[in-house]
Amino acid sequence: MPQNFVYALVLSALAATATTLGSLLGMAVRRPGKRFMAFSLGFSAGVMMFVSFAELLLSSISEIGFARAAIGFFGGMGVMFVVDLLVPHEFVGEHGGPAAKVCDFDSNALLRTGLLIALGIGIHNLPEGMATFAGALRSRGLGIAIASAIALHNIPEGIAVAVPVFCATGSRRKALLWSAMSGAAELAGALLAAAVLMPLLTDAFLAWVLAAVAGLMVFVSFDELIPGSYSYGHEHMSVGGVVGGMALMALSLLALR
Repeated sequence: MPQNFVYALVLSALAATATTLGSLLGMAVRRPGKRFMAFSLGFSAGVMMFVSFAELLLSSISEIGFARAAIGFFGGMGVMFVVDLLVPHEFVGEHGGPAAKVCDFDSNALLRTGLLIALGIGIHNLPEGMATFAGALRSRGLGIAIASAIALHNIPEGIAVAVPVFCATGSRRKALLWSAMSGAAELAGALLAAAVLMPLLTDAFLAWVLAAVAGLMVFVSFDELIPGSYSYGHEHMSVGGVVGGMALMALSLLALR
């Protein structure tokens, strides 16, 4: 497992950069359409849920047994619930209408909104960075799957940060800076996981972590990705994204066996 250390950090960094990509899309003249956003968020949820149940939780059960794996799974969900309760954050799409309409509001309020969203997303990204790192320690293929799913849902988060900051300040540089800082928390989470996991790394301990990561990702899927996907008003694209993400993840895991 330790030989994947650098690889796991690189994957976490790549997933973090997707937040900046989202901010670039948010400031572009032609932004991703609602159908695309509905499908991509659903797709990310499908990948996360399938890999959580078919790989992470299953691996944990085989190593430490059903009862311990279940405790770890619901423990991970509980951690994300507490984080979300203390520091909620929303996608732009959840407010309805194109993000460009946000610019019609008061600039001071917009700036405060953008900075608060950036803070909230940054805090949420910490455990997500830990999830990518832990998955990559288990296997490179699993790390890629988790990083890809997290990167997809980081794109609308980048939009959520950049649009209000850009509208309030007129500065693309500031919008990109705050978006990048919120995304950097993903790498910080991976580094924190490295500091905690590497000294304690055993197969049993990693199995507990993988069960918790599964719970974390299932919670993110149900609490953020699926509601965010449905908020764009294209339910069939949302469902198609979920099914497509699950199918692709199934094929990927089959190819890795």
